[in-house]
Amino acid sequence: MPHYTPPMRDLQFVLHEVLDVVGELKACPAHAELDADTVNAVLEEGGKFAAEVAFPLNASGDAEGCTLDKSTHEVRAPKGFKEAYRAYVEGGWPALSCDPAYGGQGLPFVVNSAFYEMLNSANQAWTMYPGLSHGAYECLHAHGTEEQKRLYLPRLTSGEWTGTMCLTEPHCGTDLGLLRTKAEPQPDGTYKLTGQKIFISAGEHDLAANIVHLVLARLPDAPAGTKGISLFVVPKFKVNPDGSLGERNAIYCGGLEHKMGIHGNATCQMILDGAVGTLVGQPNKGLQAMFVMMNAARLGVGNQSVGLTEVAFQNALAYARERLQMRSLSGPKAKDKPADPIIVHPDVRRMLLTAKAYAEGGRALLSYCALLLDKELHHPDEQVRQDSAELLALLTPIAKAFLTDNGFIAVNECLQVFGGHGYIREWGMEQFVRDARINMIYEGTNTIQALDLLGRKVLANQGATLKKFGKLVQQLIEEEGVNERMSEFINPLAQLAEQMTKFTTEIGFKALQNPDEAGAAAVPYLRVAGHLVFGYFFARMAAEALKAIAAGSTDPFYRGKLQTARFYFARLFPETATLMRQARSGVAALLDTDEALGVDAR
Repeated sequence: MPHYTPPMRDLQFVLHEVLDVVGELKACPAHAELDADTVNAVLEEGGKFAAEVAFPLNASGDAEGCTLDKSTHEVRAPKGFKEAYRAYVEGGWPALSCDPAYGGQGLPFVVNSAFYEMLNSANQAWTMYPGLSHGAYECLHAHGTEEQKRLYLPRLTSGEWTGTMCLTEPHCGTDLGLLRTKAEPQPDGTYKLTGQKIFISAGEHDLAANIVHLVLARLPDAPAGTKGISLFVVPKFKVNPDGSLGERNAIYCGGLEHKMGIHGNATCQMILDGAVGTLVGQPNKGLQAMFVMMNAARLGVGNQSVGLTEVAFQNALAYARERLQMRSLSGPKAKDKPADPIIVHPDVRRMLLTAKAYAEGGRALLSYCALLLDKELHHPDEQVRQDSAELLALLTPIAKAFLTDNGFIAVNECLQVFGGHGYIREWGMEQFVRDARINMIYEGTNTIQALDLLGRKVLANQGATLKKFGKLVQQLIEEEGVNERMSEFINPLAQLAEQMTKFTTEIGFKALQNPDEAGAAAVPYLRVAGHLVFGYFFARMAAEALKAIAAGSTDPFYRGKLQTARFYFARLFPETATLMRQARSGVAALLDTDEALGVDAR
């Protein structure tokens, strides 16, 4: 059976030694009183909840799945999920980073992000039930009317109710401009919604008393395309003016998707048959409001993959230490045993270190993104808020796509460590692989993220935001470039940083002549950008480790961090050379292929 231990030491290293989140947030009045002991205490308890409550339900939830009663349209989550959610609510965990005005604890989002990494390691399918509620909360907090906030936010904050986002329809996924769900205005100011949504995670379940659906739909006079989309809040049970529950609303689960992974989460086909909802934000501007939830979800999906990478690594490492197979090529290492443990073999260590590096790099990136969000929301300096928002917008598609790509690579490597046993359910590894695969698809496929990064976040403003991140990289290079012990980390980072400007300019000029060039280059471009970001954080982590060692620390953690950074720069970072060559190869090799694909060019 698999196991999980919260990576508390590395979380604390990233939060306190690398990012100094407490010091960074001192300028924010909302977090001026925050201290490291509070952060550590919260995460210690959060880790216990993840390991002791959520994790034991992961394998059983996967095996049992969810059950739909077609006569009532009610969905039952796997055994133990409801009780675990009750414990989650009783522990006050839903309120961790919510506004105290609505019953929240007011802790920074960076703490909540670390907590959710542990939950995702423990049980991604279960974590999606409360996880989606945060996006619904943020969307209504930013764009809801005072009445909507009064009715919904306290109950989403407490966890009494959960939330979902209803975007996709059978005929349209990413291209939301094609959606057909209709919203008819009513004399009392409400709307009746009719249509069908699919792939709705946690769309129906028995964990909470009510489910708050945020639904995209079209008003009768709406313009075509994305400029004619409005957002509505549609509860499972209608909500009375005093906040109590009224009659069942006409939104229900018509079917459950039979999925490759995340079996413990109810992925629903939702039918709206005149369901009553209220408008969120302005008419025909629903997509802008929904982006609050969508961007939160994209960071959350990256977090899911980091969580899966960590738990897969832990289990593969434990197996590699115990599994006896062959002898080391350089001579027996465990001479008292009939064979050596497989961890002595170089390629087994390559697989393990790939997962370790991708987990630790992803943890640093997500923590930094969460810190940027806290600054965007709470810093008193407008320029800091604006800079934080721009950097977060740049890094969000990287956090979603690069981390989920890496997560799938990593969990596959970890399964490979197990050999044939990795294919067997009882070891847990094949579930991690199945669960990780969805993360590359939902909340905007990774190709869409790549197009967003290159088109909207880089080329649309002539690389201005990319240059802001480049300044951070350059500052680190200048600070550590004279430190000989840092040369193995700084030199490759500096080389890529220099190449990135020319690389981006070249792709931009080609895209001006033919927009399809951007589509052909986007995916490898995002991975190059991802490695630039990871290189920056691994260099920062290496610098902190060297400082600790120079100060006299004998903690093996720091030597291990340096070894992981060396592996990353030696074995994973050089992928950038191949990626840039792929991106520069142009569109012809992709589109001048009608005969190869049997496409009629007419």
